[in-house]
Amino acid sequence: MQLTRLIQRSKASNPAPRLLTWFSGLMAFAVLIPIVYLVLRALEADPTQLVDIVFRSRNVFLLANTVLLSVAVLLTTTLIGLPLAWVLARTNLRFKNVWMILGALPLSIPGYVGAFSLLAANGPGGTLEAVFGLSLPRPSGFWGALAVLTLYTYPYLFLNLHTALNNLDPRLEEAARSLGRSRWQTFTSVILPQLRAAWLSAALLIVLHILGDFAVVSLMRFETFSYAIYSQYTSSLDRIYAAWLSLGLLIVTIIILILEARLVRRSLVPRNARNLARGGTEFRLGWLEFPVVLGLFSLAAVSVLLPIFTAFFWLQREASNTFVNPWNDLFQASLATIGVAAPAAIICAIIAIPLSYLGVRYPTQLNRILERASYLGYATPPLALALALVFFTLRVVPDLYQTLGLLIAAYVLHFLAEGLGPVRAALLQTPVRLEEAARSLGMRPVQVILKIILPLISRGVLASAALVFLSAVKELPLTTILAPPGIETLAKNVFGYTSEAMFAQAAPHALALIVVSSIFIGLVLRRNQRS
Repeated sequence: MQLTRLIQRSKASNPAPRLLTWFSGLMAFAVLIPIVYLVLRALEADPTQLVDIVFRSRNVFLLANTVLLSVAVLLTTTLIGLPLAWVLARTNLRFKNVWMILGALPLSIPGYVGAFSLLAANGPGGTLEAVFGLSLPRPSGFWGALAVLTLYTYPYLFLNLHTALNNLDPRLEEAARSLGRSRWQTFTSVILPQLRAAWLSAALLIVLHILGDFAVVSLMRFETFSYAIYSQYTSSLDRIYAAWLSLGLLIVTIIILILEARLVRRSLVPRNARNLARGGTEFRLGWLEFPVVLGLFSLAAVSVLLPIFTAFFWLQREASNTFVNPWNDLFQASLATIGVAAPAAIICAIIAIPLSYLGVRYPTQLNRILERASYLGYATPPLALALALVFFTLRVVPDLYQTLGLLIAAYVLHFLAEGLGPVRAALLQTPVRLEEAARSLGMRPVQVILKIILPLISRGVLASAALVFLSAVKELPLTTILAPPGIETLAKNVFGYTSEAMFAQAAPHALALIVVSSIFIGLVLRRNQRS
């Protein structure tokens, strides 16, 4: 114990290179600038206007809708994710690897693509009516938004709970059973409390996704904070009110982050990790296997097979139209998407190296704060961040407004937190002794990073770039508001065509996004299985 403290003190006494500290401080400043300016822009209203904006009854309506949708999605995703995780972790169900992939694949489908599939499949002339003769009403409003967000966010809960179930200490369950408790009593009193931290972590991701999403609620015509911000900005009715809406959304996000952090700390279950067996008692399904398989197949059919089938159906219909060439439009949108996502991914991976190095090798309180400041950009709802950048550039650097550089910078600020994870993990696995040996041989810190560290963390850097690239390919709010005129990405085209009920034109772009995202999700699952 004393040796560990001495090592930590020696590390703390070894000052970090000034260049790294200044660079980290600059990145933290870059993340805070748009948020601070958003506050200043909102406070530009005169006192009378300010009172009218803050105490407007519409704000209560939007807040109620946002909270209602978030709570409902958390409930429905739990009703899907928890049983699915338990079935795949604790039963003798066959072909578990196949069901694991099908259960995780909805993560590869953006919410607006899921909305496209439900809107294009139902209603007059929809896929289901044309192919199967089923005429179902098109989803809309609260129930439509709930259905789409549930189907394409439940994997967050499913994967977290599945991992937690596999890592539980089985001795606690065995002790409860030996004391005479039934399976259900053991599940509710022993297993569920240990899953609380995993549930809260996944619930945070889902709520942040809902707060930042405007595409699904816009397509389903359900008014939330994000929908109102987008409507106010695009209609140019009241930019100050849009700033206040963005600020309100940011405040709600901060409250949720603080609440989640406190609940997670209370939910951590200490246990002895030694001699820990994997998982718990396996439950034999018997005659229940058929209804379980039927339920799993129905879920996969609605969340995965329906979007793919619908995209192919409308793509075939579009191809039969001799007046329109969908492939030319798709090619141009793919080039635009890569042209924005690739630079953002490369820049994020490069920036993540010094930030992660500072936090891992020099873990002082200041350095931790500088590193964690990068997560503010990810926690900030994309619409709020985009609107803040619009206000800032129009007032300070108007030449930067609606340029490709501004859009890439927004991607970097928002997705930098995703890029930090793989690089940080790679650095934690890199022995410090190699760096110390290199310095003892006369190498400068920059030479150590370039010749020793970079080759060792190259896989982490590539994973960082790949993760940011995938997120940037699917990004819609930042692209919609900040993209220069003439830049039409795959995400923008899917949303634009779907909002105008032009499902045939949206189909090739939706299919391209599904294919790219599915390949990435497949690689991630394969890597996790090997690990």
